[in-house]
Amino acid sequence: MTLDDSRIARLIMLMRAAATPPPGKGRIALALVMGALCHLIFAIAVLSMMVAMFFGLSESFGSVPWPWAALANAALILQFPLLHSFLLTKRGTRLVARLIPGPHGGTLATTTYAIIASVQLAALFLLWTPSGIVWYRAEGGAFAALCTLYAATWLLLIKASFDAGAEVQSGALGWMSLLGRIRPVFPDMPTRGLFRHIRQPIYVAFALTLWAVPVWTPDQLALAISYTAYCLLAPRLKEKRFQQRYGAAFDRYRETVPYVLPKLTTKERKNGADPAEQP
Repeated sequence: MTLDDSRIARLIMLMRAAATPPPGKGRIALALVMGALCHLIFAIAVLSMMVAMFFGLSESFGSVPWPWAALANAALILQFPLLHSFLLTKRGTRLVARLIPGPHGGTLATTTYAIIASVQLAALFLLWTPSGIVWYRAEGGAFAALCTLYAATWLLLIKASFDAGAEVQSGALGWMSLLGRIRPVFPDMPTRGLFRHIRQPIYVAFALTLWAVPVWTPDQLALAISYTAYCLLAPRLKEKRFQQRYGAAFDRYRETVPYVLPKLTTKERKNGADPAEQP
């Protein structure tokens, strides 16, 4: 190697060293990018869902010609519960953990899962092709009442999500754990707040949003029926996972707290006790 070749080699090594981020910088950048992406898509999904259902799915960007639009809309309805449920299985969770290359895929799994779910919901409500048929559009006092009811159901859904652990529901657990360089720790089994009254308040609140809209169309009815059925059936799979994870604590909780319809009163609630901590 000549002197010039040696200088060139050292120059290349210096350039590579300059291009290599300091230890931890790549991890921090990945965490921040994933967090920003997750919450941006999450916000788009929630906003599109709120607006689209407010108008009874009569307003959207889908433009598939009829009658093919019926098949396209049916596919949009089915894609969320099918993929959402699969990704919660053992095989699905392993797949989600491998979607982000490198050593941080497992840590970011909850963030990745939230991104996928948000993309699915955004696709459903933004790509829906409206039928153009409007059965009912509330006006005057009925419109004000239904708007208030619709807002209340969304507040109930937000409350249930916070009771379950907002960091998990929003996808923040993954990227915040990576940012802090800690192992993701899921919150304890939810038993407080709305979970003291029913075991599945998130699914119930979401189902209520489907029926509290001020505009009714065949589109909204199809969505409401399909996803209400999903909200009643899907938690059965969730409860199997909870039973495996929490064992006897979940069994005691299930014996005390009803599935989706709250009881008027129970001895445990009168005493202020946590159902899962009963002997």
